[in-house]
Amino acid sequence: MNIFITGVSGFIGSHLKEYLFSKYHNHTLFTPSSKELDLSDEPAVDRYIHEHKIDVIVHTANRGGGRDTTDMKNVTEYNLRIFFNIAKHEKNVIKIISFGSGAEYGKHKPIVHAKEEDYLEALPLDEYGFYKSITSHYIERSDNIVQLRIFGAYGEYENYRYKFISNAIVKNLLHLPITINKNVYFDYIYSDDLVKMIDFFIHNDVREKIYNVTTGTKVDLFTLANLVNEVSDFHSDIRVVNEGLNNEYTSNNERYF
Repeated sequence: MNIFITGVSGFIGSHLKEYLFSKYHNHTLFTPSSKELDLSDEPAVDRYIHEHKIDVIVHTANRGGGRDTTDMKNVTEYNLRIFFNIAKHEKNVIKIISFGSGAEYGKHKPIVHAKEEDYLEALPLDEYGFYKSITSHYIERSDNIVQLRIFGAYGEYENYRYKFISNAIVKNLLHLPITINKNVYFDYIYSDDLVKMIDFFIHNDVREKIYNVTTGTKVDLFTLANLVNEVSDFHSDIRVVNEGLNNEYTSNNERYF
């Protein structure tokens, strides 16, 4: 099987590349960098897919979505352009796996135990969530594309400057206080578990077009900070800047299971 993974320098793509390479010796992975293949160049993407006789496309590449990318311009146009450059090939491959986001449910309001169809209730106000929502609307009408929605993935390679779990660990290792701007409930999934779920979708046909790939379990940041302290020899002070709870960000994953 020839598998084309986009965005292999990113968090999900890098983990998936390592996982598939170590597990499957009968698969050929095509993992071009952005310098090797410009995904916004439609003719170049066409040639790449045809020349390498791709069977499955796992499209993890995108821009934006994190605190470290808030100043990016033209995020929606760029992301939609590369998405449609990939999606147009759904009839030329066995399947395409794309990735959505909990932001599709609209982060301007609490997202509580959200089911896949709940994104239809309101359009997101932020640019990143809006772009992801557009792709989901398209995928629901497609024949051969599956959208996997991620809420909060963590693990090795994540940017500790902006990601809470790794940031809390680093702060503890440096004997510094752990700072929480405002406590909130999240639905986190570990990278090792996430790639196993993606593996399932690569090798199995499914009935639905959109799936929340989450644990379905909520945990708040204050509890996570305490867990870091519990497994460490040093106890960091936990400082919460603003009282109360921010908008919840959790999902229902019953469709997957």
